[in-house]
Amino acid sequence: MSAGFPVAFYAPLKPPDHATPSGDREMARLMLRLIGRCGGRPELASRLRSYDGKGDPAGAVARIVEADREAARLVEAYRARPAAERPALWFTYHVYYKAPDLIGPRVARALAIPYVVAEGSRASKRAGGPWALGHAQAEAALDAADLILILNPRDRPALEAARPAHQRLALLPPFLDEADWPTAMTAPARSEDGGLRFLTVAMMRPGDKLASYRLLAEALAQIKATDWRLDIVGDGPARPEVEALFARFGQRVRLHGLIEDRAALGRFYCDADLLLWPAVNEAFGMVFLEAGLHGLPAVAGDFGGVGAVVLDGETGVLTSPGDAGAYAAAVGRLCADAALRRRLGAAARAFVRTQRSLDSAAAACDALLGDLLGRRSGA
Repeated sequence: MSAGFPVAFYAPLKPPDHATPSGDREMARLMLRLIGRCGGRPELASRLRSYDGKGDPAGAVARIVEADREAARLVEAYRARPAAERPALWFTYHVYYKAPDLIGPRVARALAIPYVVAEGSRASKRAGGPWALGHAQAEAALDAADLILILNPRDRPALEAARPAHQRLALLPPFLDEADWPTAMTAPARSEDGGLRFLTVAMMRPGDKLASYRLLAEALAQIKATDWRLDIVGDGPARPEVEALFARFGQRVRLHGLIEDRAALGRFYCDADLLLWPAVNEAFGMVFLEAGLHGLPAVAGDFGGVGAVVLDGETGVLTSPGDAGAYAAAVGRLCADAALRRRLGAAARAFVRTQRSLDSAAAACDALLGDLLGRRSGA
């Protein structure tokens, strides 16, 4: 593909330079790099957030007014540029009923450029109720997309069922950039002595994150192995509730707060024996890729697209969603089988490096964007 074509990038849920860490922010940043690997020159079009976590119709209407102004501003600004400097396509990361794209379709239509969505999901059950407006807006944006890149395979049936004739759907599994993780450049050599070391890396927020912490605490209480400890990396408004959940375990559970330094966080991945995260209602979970890159097998709940980043019985273990007993049994089995942990960890590392890397994502995406723009590699 010809290099240097301008791309307008937008993430309505959370912009890539947002102050609060999350998997969405990390994936948005990786999407910017992916566009660059595919020959694009991405530019953050807007930081306007459309996220509605509570289902507030009045707030949704106010966001429409703000988005209309933002779209008009962008169209005027882009049209004022020389033709070669205007966006060749619009690329939006993550569109769903809580965070519809209210800007991209309008700007793309005005500029007559392709509109691309990465990670779009349709949820017909939200057509009524407090998120009805957000659902309708998300559906309209997804209908307008020329290309939808599917990160969560479980989104595909609904996207296929509603796909307009002009639209292409393509799988783009979640990925990471190994260059971000200096600690993963060489495979870790884990000690067999000193008991088992579990690791959890997750923000502490009410809702699904707290539900995952609650299920994890319930599962740990059922594990018969006594020689273990758990390191928890993360922080957030639900920290007091998380602390209360794990207080019963005393010094066996240590909370380290938020760690954004990749070298420091990577050492936790290298030193652990198992990554524990029930992943309640997770779309997929970047933490599983980060752990896998470090040869760390995971035990996860089989929610959403988690099965696309943790291959059950190959790179980790998936358990029945929301079942603390099944989760405890899976952890217990891995506690008792060091050879299985080593095998899963080695396979996880190989899987992430070869099939969930930035290079593999670029190989999949380059031709898709090239076709959309009518360009081919070497043209």
